[in-house]
Amino acid sequence: MNTRMRPRSSTFLDESGAAGDSRSPLGRERVRALAVSAGFSDAGLVQLPHAAESRDAERFVAWVEAGHAGSMHYLTRTDDRGQLTRSRVAIPFGWAKSAIVCFANYQKAEPLSTAEAPQDAGWIARYAWSGTTDAQTGAQRPTDYHKVLLKRLRAMETQLRAEVGEFESRAYVDTGPVMERALATAAGLGWTGKNTCLIHPKLGSFGFVAVLLTSLEAGEPVSKSASQPVSESASQPVSESAREAARQCTMRTPQLVPDRCGTCRRCLDACPTGALIAPYQMDATKCISYLTIEHKGVIGEELMGSMGRQVFGCDICQDVCPWNRKAPVSGDAELATRSELVNPGLEWLAEMDEEAFARAFNGSPVRRAGWMGMRRNVAIAIGNQRVARLAPRLRQWATAADEGLRAAAQWALERIKL
Repeated sequence: MNTRMRPRSSTFLDESGAAGDSRSPLGRERVRALAVSAGFSDAGLVQLPHAAESRDAERFVAWVEAGHAGSMHYLTRTDDRGQLTRSRVAIPFGWAKSAIVCFANYQKAEPLSTAEAPQDAGWIARYAWSGTTDAQTGAQRPTDYHKVLLKRLRAMETQLRAEVGEFESRAYVDTGPVMERALATAAGLGWTGKNTCLIHPKLGSFGFVAVLLTSLEAGEPVSKSASQPVSESASQPVSESAREAARQCTMRTPQLVPDRCGTCRRCLDACPTGALIAPYQMDATKCISYLTIEHKGVIGEELMGSMGRQVFGCDICQDVCPWNRKAPVSGDAELATRSELVNPGLEWLAEMDEEAFARAFNGSPVRRAGWMGMRRNVAIAIGNQRVARLAPRLRQWATAADEGLRAAAQWALERIKL
């Protein structure tokens, strides 16, 4: 649920935790401390609108107009004036003055998708491996990062309200009309890499981005002496404009992380479907993550042959990125690895009926692909991996009512014969 509360005059805490004037802005270090306490790896804070908003909005509009969003219609929604809702925070949230952007590391110690693996193994993107151990039964159950991280954002909201009073806010984890990566870059959490992923300079790109929009001012807290400029004469009054100028001088924009991709193009060269059409540009309609999760129905033959063993999402452009080589492994207990999802057996996935699929993936991001979508993806992986012993299952699917599954199974059978 979204939180909507009416703003009121309140007391803020400065970086040391001391109460300050209600006009003092929310400090970056305090926000980061709250985020880490809530379970995030890092966090940034940026005043809205941020300096690069117009540039980012123009790029997003051009991307949508080029048809790169495919069937993701939630990205192309507009307001009553025809403006793309996601292009600027102010379009859906005119009250928003700041964005708290949080980063949660999900790097794992398990092998990369590009490492050697059994021929009959599929691949599920590592962000979707998450699970947690039930304290009472000891059994491992799926977790969905959306719910895990939203709970942490709510905890931050609650703590902030205890400190500053009521304010208006919205909390989103990949579900709201905001451009998360653009906000993360503006908040100083990293840079957008050539693979279009956010790259954190210390944590790499295997990270979730969560956003808390607020009606609070962002900046650095103002001391009493700084907020009251000293005049040359004790009798000379200090104008309001002078006070405001002094306040603005104490507010700093986040220090942006420079682009450190350099001349590297490993991600572009490794993308098997050519979805990275140029540095920093992706055509989502060719992206394996889009094809295996968002796209419903038939996948073109020219793409199926390049999808490899991916059955849910794709990590290739991140697996080859040098910035992930030394990224620390996450110790997040709520996002721990379910071992059965690392290099999952294609036979195990192919034999799942709808009930078994629900047992394995209810409460997991994998559920988004749907049972029929997963079968289609598995059929393609079987064909690409030439797993001949699963041909009988493909023959059953080759007459399925679902067009996407049927086309994939027929294609895979021909592939196995090659």
